[in-house]
Amino acid sequence: MVSLACPNAEFSVGRLELLGARRSSGSSRCCFSADGVQVRNILRWGRNYVGQSFGRRHKGICSVVSLAQSPDATLNLNAIDSLSSVNGTSDSSSPISVSSLLEVVSDDMETLNNNLLSIVGSENPVLVSAAQQIFSAGGKRLRPALVFLVSRATAKIAGLQDLTLQHRRLAEIIEMIHTASLIHDDVLDDSGLRRGKETIHQIYGTRVAVLTGDFMFAQSSWYLANLENLEVIKLISQVIKDFASGEIKQASSLFNCDLPLEDYLIKSYYKTASLISASTKGAAIFSGVSSSICEQMFEYGKNLGLSFQVVDDILDFTQSEEQLGKPAGSDLANGNLTAPVIFALEQEPMLREIIDSEFSEPGSLDTAIELVSKCGGIKRAQDLAKEKADLAIRSLQCLPPSEFRFSLEGVVKYNLQRID
Repeated sequence: MVSLACPNAEFSVGRLELLGARRSSGSSRCCFSADGVQVRNILRWGRNYVGQSFGRRHKGICSVVSLAQSPDATLNLNAIDSLSSVNGTSDSSSPISVSSLLEVVSDDMETLNNNLLSIVGSENPVLVSAAQQIFSAGGKRLRPALVFLVSRATAKIAGLQDLTLQHRRLAEIIEMIHTASLIHDDVLDDSGLRRGKETIHQIYGTRVAVLTGDFMFAQSSWYLANLENLEVIKLISQVIKDFASGEIKQASSLFNCDLPLEDYLIKSYYKTASLISASTKGAAIFSGVSSSICEQMFEYGKNLGLSFQVVDDILDFTQSEEQLGKPAGSDLANGNLTAPVIFALEQEPMLREIIDSEFSEPGSLDTAIELVSKCGGIKRAQDLAKEKADLAIRSLQCLPPSEFRFSLEGVVKYNLQRID
């Protein structure tokens, strides 16, 4: 039952808007009471999350969103549907920035940054110095930010007033695991720079770099065990196994022109999406929400991670060496065949010949890069990235509307913006 005390009321499917007269001096706001209904003034949502909001800014317009349905139900509100397609038009043409998306968890991120070095420990000065080097290199810290965004979005469903210590520790563990994987990746790829700074193995040597990565994996595992949640322990432990599986899978398929797209996606899951999906599901588990919501958060992280990897693989062909921080087409040069190449191989036999020769002829790499673009490999890879992004957005429909959910959607759209 909704009781209205307002001059006008406009109803639409899945949404009720109260269109009050413009307020004059001394006049009162439009008001109403409702069973199981939460009221939000659109002016309160005036900030443009991800270039979109519930509606245009108008005085006296209120938006009513029913929360009477069970938390597990899929929301079908028009306001949410307008945000649910990655191909839809945006209210703002300005680029999406990560900093604006993560502003809603800025306090959480500041606490995390302050804690990172303390959880590494101070037992070995060399390890501490190495950890300081890579942590100070900056970066978006997107993975722990996703932990905080999902934690706060699902905490609302569970009725938690604030995040738990488990939520915060999970974010720290995730960042440590990611950092350890970067250290090992730099050793395997013999990379000299990471985010514009010298890599650990360049400064301290390969031996110290490998041991630093191993130590951070071990330290994160110790903190993980102390969370005393068997489901999350299994979930995150699988990630470390997946990292190794992804590297082995990639190494065993170099220059393989018959690599199926499915195998590429599996490898991409192991190397990128596994950690993100474990992060988002683990956050939901610690909020105490239903298993169905936890699984949807896993699907969000998995498809976001796959979309990110496909976009990164596209950029390897479309950006310059200055933008990438490494030579363009370096994955292809090393025999790592990614989505754009796999799609192009279906159309161009000459590309197969060049790859089989492992680019032995001068200029053959440049020719291969041109063929990938000419044969539609990049366009089809863009479609794949958008397909995974759309699946990620759909997984968020189990969450009630909030600034945290909007930011989760925004991360998906930010990723696609990189190839627009």
